[in-house]
Amino acid sequence: MTAAKSHTWVFRSRFRAGGFGWRSELPIKRIKEAVSEIKKMARKDSVLGAEGAVIFLDKLSPAIEQVDSSSGAIGTTVNRAIDALVPIIVAAPASDELREKWLDRLWDAVEQDQMPYLELLPDYWGDLCVTPERAARWADRFIEGVRLTWSPGLPRGGHFEGTAACLSALYSAGRYDELLKLLELAPHKFWHDRQWGVRALVALGQRSAAIGYAEDTRGLNQSDSQISLTCQEVLLSAGMWREAYDRYALEANRHGTYLAMFQAIAKKYPQIGPDETIRDLINSTPGEEGKWFAAAKSAGLLAQAAELANQSPCDPKTLARAARDFAGTEPEFARSVGLAALKWMLLGYGYEISLRDIADAFDFTMDAAKVAAREPDTVRIIRQLIDDHASAKPPITTMLRRKLDDLANSVR
Repeated sequence: MTAAKSHTWVFRSRFRAGGFGWRSELPIKRIKEAVSEIKKMARKDSVLGAEGAVIFLDKLSPAIEQVDSSSGAIGTTVNRAIDALVPIIVAAPASDELREKWLDRLWDAVEQDQMPYLELLPDYWGDLCVTPERAARWADRFIEGVRLTWSPGLPRGGHFEGTAACLSALYSAGRYDELLKLLELAPHKFWHDRQWGVRALVALGQRSAAIGYAEDTRGLNQSDSQISLTCQEVLLSAGMWREAYDRYALEANRHGTYLAMFQAIAKKYPQIGPDETIRDLINSTPGEEGKWFAAAKSAGLLAQAAELANQSPCDPKTLARAARDFAGTEPEFARSVGLAALKWMLLGYGYEISLRDIADAFDFTMDAAKVAAREPDTVRIIRQLIDDHASAKPPITTMLRRKLDDLANSVR
């Protein structure tokens, strides 16, 4: 199939110009629904799915131009939509005529994008062109505008809408040397532009030069994590995993949680044992050893995880859940982390710790102590913890003393 059929899209009537107010919840929901609708159609009819993606991207920005974007939530949703829809457009077996129409419509949408919400789309322009020949034509359409904007005779800070699309198209057209020469004109070393130079050097087989080019981009307001991520990928693609790990693993794989960071590194570097990875991560955050507890536990390094749980503050609820989960299989570990949970609760750590959380931590700890045949010793330690932290909030100490009294009464 090379032409799109007529179809009534559910999302089309929902994305009218100015169709959404300032609240972002509803447009975020509608964007996700539209992407799902397009994906579902693309599985049945790839060209029709791509047509739907083009229609949606064309209508998107005018529809959400009044939405409050200060939280970044709507922008993130739009970027994820673009990431999901571009491959659908690229993969569709459309005729040359239809694809040119798609590109013209998408570029009109970019030029009319006032916020801008579609600023990620030009980065994909070379991919959207599909063929090197088409990419070359689009690059020629933009290149003089880029040269003029970067001309030393003009004031610095000028902006040309087609810059990213031109760089992307030059790369997809295989015009690597021309791309690198064009980047030499840039008045500033912006990573958003120079990432294409790195890709061009890699394509030319000059990996060492690509690493140096990327490193030379570091500076104020440049993304160190993105630069490190790219350098890591260059080295890994060449099989140079040891150098990639030593130089870039920690910076390139930062995530929202410590556990996610460990998992990302462990996945990319199977040659390196989890014990070495955990050790390096711990050393990278002095004073925050406890935050690596979940990572060590997930790697099966239970002795080290127990040590981390007591070394510096760790979320008491996380420790209590570990005590619950391991009470039957690893009672000594469960007992140790359960005691740590009680200690950090007494010290005031943890988010919205309730009486139920305190009671659960105590019960899970004693369950583990019973399996380990260490109940008297564990009771003694808990009493000592209460005495050592007499200034703790009364609800915590009161609950623990009550639990100890209940336990003593139950064994009489």
